[in-house]
Amino acid sequence: MSDEFNMSMRKFLKQVGVTSQQAIEEGLREKGATAGQEFQAKVVLTVEGLDIEHVVTGTIKGQN
Repeated sequence: MSDEFNMSMRKFLKQVGVTSQQAIEEGLREKGATAGQEFQAKVVLTVEGLDIEHVVTGTIKGQN
């Protein structure tokens, strides 16, 4: 793959990671989530024109 592709991919994934973490942290604060609480999370990635739908699931634990 080209350097241009790699850079655009990294930039996109960094944006997804940073903005997703911010949204989750804000949601946990608003909910008043405490340590030990668990929340099921799901991310659905779609790429138009490539017919890709990629699903990632996991558990996020609350904090103090």
